[in-house]
Parts: sequence; C-alpha cells; structure tokens
Amino acid sequence: MNRRLVLAFGLFAVLAASAGCTSIFGSGSISDERLGQEASYDWETNQNVTYNVTSDQYQAIYKMDEKTTLEIYQEETLGEHGPVEISSVQFQYPNDTVVGHDQIRVKKTKEQTIITPPQSEGKLAYTAPRQGKTFAVPTHLNDQTYEVIIPKGMRVDMFLLSDVRPGSYTSEMQDERVHVVWDEPVSADSISVRYYLARDKFLFGGVVGIALVAGLIGLAYFRMQIRELEQKREEMGLNADISDDDFGGGGPPPGMQ
Repeated sequence: MNRRLVLAFGLFAVLAASAGCTSIFGSGSISDERLGQEASYDWETNQNVTYNVTSDQYQAIYKMDEKTTLEIYQEETLGEHGPVEISSVQFQYPNDTVVGHDQIRVKKTKEQTIITPPQSEGKLAYTAPRQGKTFAVPTHLNDQTYEVIIPKGMRVDMFLLSDVRPGSYTSEMQDERVHVVWDEPVSADSISVRYYLARDKFLFGGVVGIALVAGLIGLAYFRMQIRELEQKREEMGLNADISDDDFGGGGPPPGMQ
C-alpha cells in the first residue's frame, strides 16, 4: 500500500510539473506561439511607461533605463497577485532595432510574470488582455512618468461618469483619442482610469433634464394642492383670524373684569 501511495504521488507530481502555468508549484511558461504573435507598437513614446488601451486588450511599452528585468502582476481577488498572460513581446534597442520573443526570456510564477530583455537599455513592449471601462494596473516601475491612451470615442472629462487616479494628471486629444498623462513621477502603487462613451454624456444630461422637469412639475402640483387645501379651510372658517380685539383690546373677557 505504501508503495502504491509513493507511485501515485510521484505520478501526480510529474503531471503537475508538466502542466505549465497550471502547476501547483506556481510556475510555468507562456507558449512561444503566444509570445511571438505579431503586433505593431508605437515606439515613439514621451513617457517612461505608456499603455495603449483598446476594448479587449492593451499594449504596454516600458523604458527600461538600466533595469535588467521587469516583474509584472495583476490584482486578483482577496488582494492577491497573479501573473499577467502577455503576448507579442518585443524589445527595441537604442538604435531602433527591434527583436522578438526569441531574444527575450519570459518566466511565469504563481504571483507574477518576469520578463528579461537582452539588455538593460532600451524599450520593452508586450500585449495583455483586458475588459470593461476601467483600466487599472500596478505601477511596476516606481517614480516614473506614465501615459494611458484610452479607446477611441471615450472621455474622462465628467466626474460623475469618470474617475482618474492618482490626481495631478493632464488629458489631451490626439488623433481622436484621449491621452491621460502623468508627466511627473508617480509614487502611487497603481494607476486607474475609468472612462465613459462620449455619447453617454448626452444621455446622462437628458436623464438629468427629465428628472429636473419631473421634479419641478411635482413641486408645482404639490403647491397647488396646498393652495386648494387653504382655500377649503377658509371656506369652512377654519382659518378665521382671532385677534386680541375680540376681547376688549387685550383685557379679560366681559364679566371677568
């Protein structure tokens, strides 16, 4: 029986070790096919870190600046960290030469994805999946400048429908897309941009307008009801004005003097 248990445990360990990213030991790999997927990156970035966000994915470009590795992760439930399923990894040398995944080492652990470029000077880029109208990512490089390019048709200029953190950012329109920029080093643990579809502002304005008109109508109806009630009370004599003159100019009633 003990021998069977040992053999069973050994087989389980082998299967787990060969399971790649689903390994119980928390480490694995991302396939060469995924890492080598074609992608076109805009390497002409002005900030240290740039995120180009679309509806279902984002492209990240980092200026390494003598950093030999880049450790990235994503926030998961209960505050835990998990690896990022990246693809299309590329590296640009200072002379603008771009190389692909075959010269970049990528390792995935239980809590993060570790990317090692061929050298520490240059720009590192990758693509990762996303969804929703909020883009949030940890600041993997501390005290660096950041830029987030949100999807076409989206806006961040209405506080009730959008939210950008941390503050001290600027936003401008370039090529029909809003660029949210932190041109001063960011010390926060993460950045977050919640945006809205431009037409939602008009829908929201319409809803607010309708609610305001309905409120005014309700107020007018309420005041009309109050006036009708006052008129009925006057007709019934319930609003008669009883003054002190009825008692002899403020003295006691007749017979009481």
